[in-house]
Amino acid sequence: MIPYLQAESISKRYGEQMLFEGISFTIFKDQKVALIAKNGAGKTTLMEIIAGFDSPDEGQTTLTNDVKIGYLRQDPDLNENLTVLEEALRSDNPALDVIAEFEAAVKHNDQKAIERLTVKMEELNAWDFDVRVKQILSQLKITDFDQRVGELSGGQKKRLALANVLVNEPDLLLLDEPTNHLDLDMIEWLEAYLEKTNCTLFMVTHDRYFLDRVCNEIIEIDQNQIYDYQGNYSYFLQKRQERIEQLQASTEKAKNLLRTEQEWMRRMPKARSHKAKYRVDQFYDLKERASLTRQDDKLELNMASSRMGKKILELKHISKGYGDLQLITDFSYQFSRFEKVGIVGKNGTGKSTFLNVITGAITPDSGHIDWGQTIRIGYYRQEGIDFQANEKVIDIIKNIADVIEFEDGQKMTASQLLTRFLFPPETQYNFVEKLSGGERRRLYLCTILMGNPNFLILDEPTNDLDIMTLNVLEDYLAAFGGCVVIVSHDRYFMDKIVDHLFVFDGNGSIRDFPGNYTIYRNQLEEEEEARKKAETNNKPKAVQEKSRPKVSNKMSFNEKREFEQLEQEIAQLEAEKTALESALNSGELSADELTEKSNRFGELTDELDEKEMRWLELSEKN
Repeated sequence: MIPYLQAESISKRYGEQMLFEGISFTIFKDQKVALIAKNGAGKTTLMEIIAGFDSPDEGQTTLTNDVKIGYLRQDPDLNENLTVLEEALRSDNPALDVIAEFEAAVKHNDQKAIERLTVKMEELNAWDFDVRVKQILSQLKITDFDQRVGELSGGQKKRLALANVLVNEPDLLLLDEPTNHLDLDMIEWLEAYLEKTNCTLFMVTHDRYFLDRVCNEIIEIDQNQIYDYQGNYSYFLQKRQERIEQLQASTEKAKNLLRTEQEWMRRMPKARSHKAKYRVDQFYDLKERASLTRQDDKLELNMASSRMGKKILELKHISKGYGDLQLITDFSYQFSRFEKVGIVGKNGTGKSTFLNVITGAITPDSGHIDWGQTIRIGYYRQEGIDFQANEKVIDIIKNIADVIEFEDGQKMTASQLLTRFLFPPETQYNFVEKLSGGERRRLYLCTILMGNPNFLILDEPTNDLDIMTLNVLEDYLAAFGGCVVIVSHDRYFMDKIVDHLFVFDGNGSIRDFPGNYTIYRNQLEEEEEARKKAETNNKPKAVQEKSRPKVSNKMSFNEKREFEQLEQEIAQLEAEKTALESALNSGELSADELTEKSNRFGELTDELDEKEMRWLELSEKN
């Protein structure tokens, strides 16, 4: 394997907090690696170091010659004076530079430049790039190519930055939370794109389905150290738990041995012989190992919700639109106790408008909203709270209440509540500007739950939260003694929490679907397959024959390139298959290794069959 990037013994401290210490790892060509860690553990800082925007306190990173990096930052730095297309084409790629010049020439009707640049476009095969750029922008729901970047929303800017990174076709693709600000359709498109692309990937994401389907390796930062897992998210969960249990068992064993050695040390005379020195050294080494404690702090969200009466929320014939755009049309619904609803639909179909209508932030055009008297709303907004950078963490909570009293009679001070939300006393007096994006989100969640709500409305709650916090939040919501309404692009989160869905189609209709997102998506795919089959069967036979694409007897340029690539890939897969066969027949594998390699052997066989069929298909062309 070809190493693209090597990190050697790098350390980074942020103020008094050590993020990571002496960590080393290598990213090889064709790997798709995910980086996982708690909020505040240094994920984004590590990405910035790899991309060259920051430097480690100690150690170094080495990039292999000529490897080109493409980096999607959490907060992209875009030129707000450029148009969308100009920004998407901004690059040191010669083909994209020519496309940008060509687009400008067309815009100004400069015929001489058009003629000159047309030749260059042909030479660099840039026509394919031009089509691809516009396709990627369209897939990311950016269609006004002449709009100024400064006029875009925050979400549109993030998607434009993603488009720019993808069209540049870097060797090493760095993505920091790429699924934020993407709707579910866009996430599934990006998932499929990254699965089939040949680029090497290193990314931070909290989307577990996305991670599971795209990545084949996971790097975890845990307690300042780094751990490597050769597998997807499901494999990581299993092996991480095994690692923690092994560490705990090793520590316990060291403690037991330490008791014996301490007794020996006490009995030894002060003038110890030289022969006993090795045992004294072992004692101190044992003492160090026995003192290893795992500080695996967990967010505690066991606060009781306020009691609710029989009447929850009734929506009667609600409608809302803006001019010709009708987002909600004559929608009625009566909420029941304890139900959990997910809201899905493409961006711009009215999901956030719906939340603002039911909470009273926006008045409906018609209809009536009737809340029960005992209902206490907790509304977690997508944009969050704009905390002041010079505010201290504890002051934010104290400004709401010095002492928080919950429905079950439990009382907590502001400091105790923050400790429960993983802000230990030593960080409670830090300024907000020192918090990571995920820590700010966690602080915002704390302010929402302080109100002891029994009707939670969560608009994109998973953005920037680490996977560990998400697991705790999911368990809390599953056991929550009230109603929950969730807008989220995190399919794993939705599948785990919701009982049914409100599906927004963008034309004002809201469909109540009985099931979670995966069930809904599977049904959509089945309906689409049935529709296509029915259309084909209903066509006259002559039309069906006519509609079949004509097959060229010659390979196109792209097919020739694909054919050459297939030959290399088939050779690599066959070599891997031979190695697997030897390992499986060796009789030296553990049960876990045997299962893992058997599963891979099956996947490999299917992959080889598919590529060999395509190779044969292309080889038949002249």
